[in-house]
Order: sequence, then C-alpha cells, then structure tokens
Amino acid sequence: VIPSMRSLTAEEYVEAFKSFLDHSTEHQCMDEFNKEEMPNIVADLGNGKSTINVLGVGSGTGEQDLKMIRILQAAHPGVLIDNEIIEPNPQHVAAYKELVNQAPDLQKVSFIWHQLTSSEYEQQVKEKGTHKKFDFIHMIQMLYRVEDIHNTIKFFHSCLDQHGKLLIIILSDSSGWASLWKKYRHCLPSTDSGHYVTSSGITDILKRLGVEYRVYEFPSGWDITECFIEGDPVGGLMMDFLTGTKNFLGTAPAGLRRRLQEALCQPECSSKKDGRIIFSNNLSMIVVES
Repeated sequence: VIPSMRSLTAEEYVEAFKSFLDHSTEHQCMDEFNKEEMPNIVADLGNGKSTINVLGVGSGTGEQDLKMIRILQAAHPGVLIDNEIIEPNPQHVAAYKELVNQAPDLQKVSFIWHQLTSSEYEQQVKEKGTHKKFDFIHMIQMLYRVEDIHNTIKFFHSCLDQHGKLLIIILSDSSGWASLWKKYRHCLPSTDSGHYVTSSGITDILKRLGVEYRVYEFPSGWDITECFIEGDPVGGLMMDFLTGTKNFLGTAPAGLRRRLQEALCQPECSSKKDGRIIFSNNLSMIVVES
C-alpha cells in the first residue's frame, strides 16, 4: 500500500527549505539587492530620530534580518535600533536568538520576538488598541502563507510611521514558480495550503490600496538536477519543498510525478547549464512608501 500524500509539518518544512537554500542562489540574490539598493532605501529612515523601529514579519532564522540591520547601522551610525520579529516557527526563533547571541556588533540593537503568525500578531494589536509605528517593516518570502494577502499588506502598511517603508520580497513573474503555478498547476498535489502568488499579484493589491511603490528585479537560480535522479535523498527533499508534500516522490501517483518532472524541465521553468538543470527562482523586491 502506498502511504497517502500529506503536507509537510513545520519541522519537515525547515529541513526541505534548508535543502532549497543549499542549492539555490536565493540568499546571494538578496545580498546583491542589499548591496546595490538597500543603502539608498534606508538612507532617510527615521528622519533624524534617536531610535529606528524595525519589524520583521515571518523572519525565519534571522540571517536576512541581521544583514538589513547592519546596513541600517552603517547608514545611521550611533542610532538605536529597536527590532521586533514575528515568527511562528519555534525552531526558527531559537536559531535567530542563537545568531544574535553570537553577534558582537549588535549592542545598539534591541530584540523582541513574537512567536506568532502575522494574523495572530495583527489580532493582538487590534485587541490592545495600541498601534506601535515602525520606520521599516519587511516581509521576506512569507506572503504565500497568510490567509488574506490584501488585508495583511493593508494592516502592516498601516503600522508604518511617517516616511516609513515596507519591503516585500516575493517571487518574480519571470520565475519558474510563476509558470509552474499558472500553467502546470495540475501537476502539483492538492496538499499544499500555500497561495500561489508572484509579484504582479502583490502590485495589483498595492494599486488597489493606492500606495506608492517601486519594484526591483533580481535573478536567482535553483539547481534541481537531483530531482531527476532516482532515489536521490537531496532530490527527494527538493521535490518535497516544491510541492509542500512529505515524501512526494514516494507517495505521489506515478503519472503526477512524471508530469511534474516534465513541467520542471520546460524552458519557461528551467534552463540547462553545464549539464545541470537550473530552475528560475527570480525575485522581486517591492519597496512601498508609507
């Protein structure tokens, strides 16, 4: 009997996500953005205030957060940074705290973790009736997992202080994910509860909200060659990450498995380089004004 297909648990997701990061240029792509654009984006944050308030929504293990904090520190030397984090996964929160403990250069940064989902945080803020305002809010690769994307963006945009900025990092319309979700959705199992949203879905919402924004596009790739090697454990984890399904290769019907592997090879999803199959993981960085 083939075990039935099911979604990844939080722990299983962490493992599958790690295999994705190990084989993709996701973080290098964000580093490029940090180097080329972030200093200008954060240059006028806080407008001369003695403390800059930052909120990370769905911050994961914190590597990207801390890179941005350091760019803020460099742009505003001597200014205190008050950094709040919303992250529901306890393993991620623990890893983030460990990173902070090991960092000697964050004396002027305070950290508060909320082990909550973004909607739980929103509910808490609304129940308290007090609305802390932030100079910089970022939502990196997390809007796939919220119930109501429009209202989530609207709420966090309302948390911006005057001259504040909201950074949304999301998969680009030019990514393989966009084609996979649009054109080959029938190749994906129905277990994954995420939203299939890319940058145009977000900019449509921002237009409806009537806010100003800019989009920066950065290329990124994910080497998925192992997905096509029978019995390869790394390939198995990659397919789990792609589909949000535990042991997809072991539990999916053969036809579905074959259709998905064929779809992944299509030119609108992947390119071949030195005999490797590189899935397009291009990102859009959307900077929204308060």
